[in-house]
Amino acid sequence: MLTTIYAILFYVATLIFVGGLAYKIRTYFVTPAPLKIATTPAPTTTGGVVFRMAREVALFESLFKSNKWIWLFGYVFHAALALVIIRHLRYFIEPVWTWVVLAQPFGIYAGLAMVGALAGLWFRRFAVDRVRYISGLSDHLMLAMLIAIGVSGLAMKFVSKTDIVAVKAFTMGLVTFDWQPLPTHPALLIHLGLVALLMIIFPFSKLLHAPGVFFSPTRNQVDNPREKRHLAPWAAKLETKAGE
Repeated sequence: MLTTIYAILFYVATLIFVGGLAYKIRTYFVTPAPLKIATTPAPTTTGGVVFRMAREVALFESLFKSNKWIWLFGYVFHAALALVIIRHLRYFIEPVWTWVVLAQPFGIYAGLAMVGALAGLWFRRFAVDRVRYISGLSDHLMLAMLIAIGVSGLAMKFVSKTDIVAVKAFTMGLVTFDWQPLPTHPALLIHLGLVALLMIIFPFSKLLHAPGVFFSPTRNQVDNPREKRHLAPWAAKLETKAGE
């Protein structure tokens, strides 16, 4: 019964995650940007915009210029999360790729760094007046959930170990639609349940800044309003009708 519940939960969570993310990205894609609002100093060429966007995604450049402490916690969290995800790939592939095997020991320390960075970001929401003022219940709950995911995962490594062979059999069974028994380890059940919950709420939360940054007109526009008139498609249609 437990295996069936969690299997169905992850199938539903995956459908919501993929479908919701695709819907949101499509919405961002078709939303018009009628004004040229690139944040200056901005690149004046397409190549410059690509380079700027790459720096923003890889280095969090604007956040670094804005607040070094927030940048530090945020960057450590995202870098650690990437390593943790790479480490977890071993549960979904067979044979395990070499570079995933090499990342295993680093992924353990990344889990510790991830929880520490999240704790720092959460503390900031209490300690900084202006941040505490704009922080809503959803902000605190999101951070609490991410920390709980990290802590429950670390608990299975350092406190009470679970049967990782059985866990991999279960996850591979989800991929191949050949369900295998799920271990009843409490920390594992909490961990998987929270991960499924995160997948469900991700497309409807503030975490959508991940794909959203690519559609931000302040970042993805070329700063050439003097050289080239910026005319949104809907405005061009109106102008054409007016000229007829």
